[in-house]
Amino acid sequence: MAIPVEIQHSLAAKFRAVFPHLDERQRRLLAGAEARALGRGGIRAVAKAAGMREETVSRGVAEVDSGQEPLGRTRRPGGGRKKAADVNPDLRPALMALVEPDVRGDPMSPLRWTTESTRKLADELTQAGHKVAADTVGDLLREEGFSLRGNVKTSEGSQHPDRHAQFHYINELAKQYQATVDPVVNVETKKEELVGQYNNTDRQWRRKAEPVEVQTHDFPDQDLGKDILYGIYDLAVNTGWVGVGTDHDSAAFAVACLRRWWDAVGRTAYPHSGRLLVIADAGGAGDFRTRAWKAELAALAVETGVEITVCHVPPGSYKCNKIEDRLYSWITMNLPRRPLFRHEVVVNSMAATATRAGLTVAAELHTDTYVTGVRVSDEQMDALPLGRHEWHGDWNYTLHPKAHPRMPVAGPDHFDQPNPDIAWLCHPAVTGLTAPQWHALIGTITTLQQEQREAELDKRRAHRPRKTRSGTARRPSLTLADRLLATVLHHRLALPHVAVAALFSIRPETSNRWIRDTRRLLQQAGRTIQPADTPLSGLDDLYDFATTAGLAVPPRITPASG
Repeated sequence: MAIPVEIQHSLAAKFRAVFPHLDERQRRLLAGAEARALGRGGIRAVAKAAGMREETVSRGVAEVDSGQEPLGRTRRPGGGRKKAADVNPDLRPALMALVEPDVRGDPMSPLRWTTESTRKLADELTQAGHKVAADTVGDLLREEGFSLRGNVKTSEGSQHPDRHAQFHYINELAKQYQATVDPVVNVETKKEELVGQYNNTDRQWRRKAEPVEVQTHDFPDQDLGKDILYGIYDLAVNTGWVGVGTDHDSAAFAVACLRRWWDAVGRTAYPHSGRLLVIADAGGAGDFRTRAWKAELAALAVETGVEITVCHVPPGSYKCNKIEDRLYSWITMNLPRRPLFRHEVVVNSMAATATRAGLTVAAELHTDTYVTGVRVSDEQMDALPLGRHEWHGDWNYTLHPKAHPRMPVAGPDHFDQPNPDIAWLCHPAVTGLTAPQWHALIGTITTLQQEQREAELDKRRAHRPRKTRSGTARRPSLTLADRLLATVLHHRLALPHVAVAALFSIRPETSNRWIRDTRRLLQQAGRTIQPADTPLSGLDDLYDFATTAGLAVPPRITPASG
């Protein structure tokens, strides 16, 4: 029976409209259903209209007549191209041999020191005779339970066996202090923040094609430098205080922040308290092994009349210090998402930090200078009013407000006079200057140094009036006369930095910096140091030179180790 031409044209139009949206099996079933509805001759007519083979349409009719449930998939099970791992059974073991040794630390793995991308893995497998694509490698890795993951900061290294006991000791001591309304504070130095037009990884809403222009390299600005954040968190009242220093992260800076916190907050909040509990880290400026930290705290105890007890968090447990999540986490989120182009931006951003739980933060800029590499001798340590606790006296100790014999007596600060132990070197044979010339030069560079210091501080304050009177900053351990003498020894007698540092009991880095700064002051004063005829290579040559010149050489003193 012949199917009318009009019906064939109608079927062809229907198939052209519907077939592009169907897969292979769906097209076959539709053609079979149409052929079955036409009856005799329908298979040939549908095949002609759909552009199919008659055998394909016949299969469609058979599937429709079979009454089977829908397969739920395009192909029958087992249809389509075989997976690469099924065709090549050695592919999966070869891939695991490349990946697993790297995870286990096998140094002989060919990708041990390369980036394990799927493309690199596919290249390695192809070279080994297993031709495979990068996408297939990714599928195989996921089937084996692998995924792209970053590092997780969970390991704190080896834990001290008394770690938990120390935390229990700190907790019980803090409860005792809070029960008697005595202050308990957590302290820690946070990371340094570069000040200037530097890149910030966070983003902010701005108009298109108007990004904030920053410097290509993150070298510290010579004028602005960097900000050092030292936080103090009061557990009882949920308040934070942050000192923003511009010089060095040293024990003197840490204790100076505690001193300013006590004068600004602690003395008013705890007017009747005679003791203070400080919970500090086991490293940094307040390291329990640092002698300068204990010496500075002893001086603070005498100044304030407060008994200061220090408990250190066990080594490797700094993240357990409450100041991390109670204060610094909120400060970090509140820092602006733009370059920190001035010190005031950092200070104001931290002072604006607040939480719904009631946290408030105060911040203050410190422009004082602090000396690094300060040495405290064994005799000075023994003289400190320091009482170690029975439990881990290295981690837990108390500094009593008692003046000790070797504590410096308050008096005039002769910044233009050398240290008495070094004064014997201020001789014309060493300096090349007469006594009047030496004193005149000291007076000149002292004036220049004060003017330079005030100009620098005025720039850091953005030309605002200063809050403290001039001369209240902590003076360095070496006077300006000591620095000039060190500069003369290095440039006139060619004494190496290491020898100069040993002579003045400072670090070579500190010696280098102070000599460089003093040389600049001499250049501003129009003075140059003329080299001597005989250079010195060490302290032995210096003592021999002084003896030959008729100087009263004191007994040689071995610098105390810190």
